Amino acid sequence: MTVDKSRDTVEGSAASPIAFRLDPSSGVPTYLQLVQQVEHALRLGYLKRGDQLPKVRDVVASLAINPNTVLKAYRELEVKGLTSGRPGQGTFIQATVSEVALPELTGLRRTLLRWVASAGAAGLDQDGIVALFGSVMRGFYDRSRGDASGRGSDRPRSEGVA
Repeated sequence: MTVDKSRDTVEGSAASPIAFRLDPSSGVPTYLQLVQQVEHALRLGYLKRGDQLPKVRDVVASLAINPNTVLKAYRELEVKGLTSGRPGQGTFIQATVSEVALPELTGLRRTLLRWVASAGAAGLDQDGIVALFGSVMRGFYDRSRGDASGRGSDRPRSEGVA
């Protein structure tokens, strides 16, 4: 996902503040990648109530994907109550999700960048960093829920880590 904070106009219409990107190697279905990018942009404050998502035809042209895939993503966002379609106008953000305030987000981003740099210096590639981060996140939330299965412990596990 990239974010256009300038909100320039394109071909006479307001440009969307989000541009979608796909990761074909992620294993995540294309429509879910689009949904996740909108949700992440909302959480990070890049998208606000009233912002317009890119028109289906523009997403299809830029990503070379089937229009039904984009429509499925936009329907999913509508079902979640995050967007609403306006006939002839497009799809607009209708609700937001909880987001972190900008000062905290800036500090967290700096800390995370330092952590990623340390992980890279330790020899982890992108997939390794993602796997480690996901494992730590699951452990953190298992412990916070008081998971009695021991899944939240800090001891290494030989299975189910990823």
